[in-house]
Amino acid sequence: MRWIYIWYFPVVWIAFLVYWQIAAAGAKANQRIESVASGVFRTVLLLAGILLMCGWPRLPILWLYRHFLPQSAWAFFLGAAVTLAGLLFAVWARVTLGANWSRSVTIKQNHELITTGPYALVRHPIYTGILIGFLGTALAVTQFRALLAFAFIFLSLWYKLRLEEQWMRTQFGETYADYSRHSAALIPWVL
Repeated sequence: MRWIYIWYFPVVWIAFLVYWQIAAAGAKANQRIESVASGVFRTVLLLAGILLMCGWPRLPILWLYRHFLPQSAWAFFLGAAVTLAGLLFAVWARVTLGANWSRSVTIKQNHELITTGPYALVRHPIYTGILIGFLGTALAVTQFRALLAFAFIFLSLWYKLRLEEQWMRTQFGETYADYSRHSAALIPWVL
């Protein structure tokens, strides 16, 4: 049974990343793409969060390794379930978005505004799902470093979300403004 504690999260996250890479193959060509500096900034925040979540390198800041929850089987399995639910939500959103998807902030050729499926619930369901996935992982880790890592990842995705919002308003005008008034960015009825 100990193997599940060691392998669950690496296997789930790697499977997610492999799917993500394979699914990228059918994306439309870019018409407009974010600057290199913007992409690097987001990537640095994201990687800092991921490395901190993984506990590497071990920093000499003791409070990072204190537990905000008791380390227990229930914390692990709650985190495992939340992670899986979040990543499945992101996959649903990715499938719904289809060829309009991109890893960078872009406007695609013949870009379509998708408002069905998970996009009827929130405007950025991929980010919602990924954030839920990382929140679940943080719950399983139970250390403050995982919460700090989650904050870095949130900031990376929030930065990307804000840039995408500007570009979508420019691309789709009043249609996107109306969609924004009727749907939350990340969490229904909250944010």
